[in-house]
Amino acid sequence: MATIKVGMADLNICKAPDMITTLGLGSCIGIALYDPVVKIGGLAHIMLPDSRQMRNNSNIAKFADTGIEELVRRVVAAGANKRRLVAKIAGGAKMFEVNGLSGIGNVGERNAIASREKLKQLGIPLLAEDTGLNFGRTVELYPATGEFYIKAVGKTRRII
Repeated sequence: MATIKVGMADLNICKAPDMITTLGLGSCIGIALYDPVVKIGGLAHIMLPDSRQMRNNSNIAKFADTGIEELVRRVVAAGANKRRLVAKIAGGAKMFEVNGLSGIGNVGERNAIASREKLKQLGIPLLAEDTGLNFGRTVELYPATGEFYIKAVGKTRRII
């Protein structure tokens, strides 16, 4: 079994028996897509909610809107069926306390909302999520089972 690593503002796909992981999700969101029949999955590590609000938006994996679309495209190209895809998300923490009503203060919550909205728009059911609060997460997707492991410092390893 190989481990496929996804960096920040990056995405990739994976087939069973391999697993795919991304480290250090703070305000970022890890979006896992999975086809339970062919055991193909994918993972995106998105940093920002909306590519249309940035001038330098050439890295499509960086944004929820374009990253999720590209992840769907890649898992389908690898043999997944879009109608069978299901999703799980993690991350979106509020890592820094910011005074005032600054939009930058809760980019994690905005990332989670944008991810949910994009999945809904694409008709992909969101089966589970572990988002918010104030701690970072590392996630692992196992396409053989669809298990999405959430690891955080000082917390029990969870499966969602």
